[in-house]
Amino acid sequence: MNLILKILSYLYLCAAVQCVHQVAWLPCQFIDEHVFVNNEGHTETQLIHREAMLQFGQKGDTPVNPHALTFLITGSKLDLRRYVEGVEAEQLECELRRYSTEGMHVRWPVMGAQEYNHWFCCTLRHANGLFTVTGFLRRPSDQSPPGQQDYRKWPAIEDREILTTTVAMVIKTQSPSVRAGLGSQQKLHCQFAVDHKGPNVTVEWHWQHRGERTRLFSHTSRTGQTQGSGVGLRSLAGGDASYSLPFTKMSNEGTYICSVSVIPLFVSLDISLHIEEPPRVSLNVGPTLSLQEGGEQKVACEAESYYPLDVEIVWHVQDPAVSGQRVGAPLPKVLQNVLLSSHKHNQDKTYSLTAFFYLQASLRDSGRQFTCSVSHQSLRVPIKKSFILTVEEPISWMFYLTVGTIVVTLVVVLYVLLRYLHSANKQSVQKKPY
Repeated sequence: MNLILKILSYLYLCAAVQCVHQVAWLPCQFIDEHVFVNNEGHTETQLIHREAMLQFGQKGDTPVNPHALTFLITGSKLDLRRYVEGVEAEQLECELRRYSTEGMHVRWPVMGAQEYNHWFCCTLRHANGLFTVTGFLRRPSDQSPPGQQDYRKWPAIEDREILTTTVAMVIKTQSPSVRAGLGSQQKLHCQFAVDHKGPNVTVEWHWQHRGERTRLFSHTSRTGQTQGSGVGLRSLAGGDASYSLPFTKMSNEGTYICSVSVIPLFVSLDISLHIEEPPRVSLNVGPTLSLQEGGEQKVACEAESYYPLDVEIVWHVQDPAVSGQRVGAPLPKVLQNVLLSSHKHNQDKTYSLTAFFYLQASLRDSGRQFTCSVSHQSLRVPIKKSFILTVEEPISWMFYLTVGTIVVTLVVVLYVLLRYLHSANKQSVQKKPY
């Protein structure tokens, strides 16, 4: 019984702390802004990169780095670390910026919140592009904002100052960049959370490509009004705003923008969708090509229906006897007499390309292996197609003369034999009595 209680207690503690390794602090770049009017009367913004620390703890904690500006994130309903679980601190890139509400003042509806707030935006990116997390940090204040252009009068922040904040809203995508094949199903991930119940939230999706911008989906929780499709409303109620593409087409390529608004906050994440279609590779000859010495054959390697445009086709030749050797084998020789056709534009907007050469049959090349290697960004390794050349010696004129003589002789003998048989048959008919 005591063992069971200990196990239950352990599980409870694990649930309380989420039973994961959580970072206590992160080094960050605080990109501060200095907005001023230049000598020509134009407004300019000077970006100032400052060393900062993102520290998780309680109000009054000692800063990890007392020489740096510290953003101390204290407990709230939202914990930024939950959105980067399983990732080491060295894999995260942290950026902090001030956030302007453009003079919009709304009392943030959480217990104990003061009338006014200063806002900061914290973005955590995985170093390998696996996800992007953006959180809004709220710093309570008893001073009203300076007005619509609050960025002109940012309150000064000292280098060693400690800013005590809480996380008010978070948005995350696990697919900042998506590579999709034609006809595939794709789910563009976007999730969000707010630190209070029943927020008045607006979620939108836009598609942007080559200057064109189209709204795909919009939902406002206050009115319940929904426009467009692609996002499940039941999932949206739980903070999952992911957008679904049931059948990826070439026209779907572009940047998808997931935006979430809870007044006075607005945040968006860009998700790039790249179409990648691997080539189909074929040769115009079989696995073995037989030619007579001195003969010529056009050999073509075609890469079909690939996207995007860039593809590399290389022809190699190698003696198959040494191709299987792992040590000391000579490298395949690249053929230099290869010609490329022009790119063919297919109806589905993919491309095709042919690399060909004219093979002059020589006995010294008999038994050699010719390989076409096709590389494309959609392929992890190149596609290779090969054939083996067999060259036969040409039949000499003496052979033809001998064969011709034999044929003529046979014809003469056959003619004489037929004449003899005809004559014998005629004589036998004349001797027959009536």
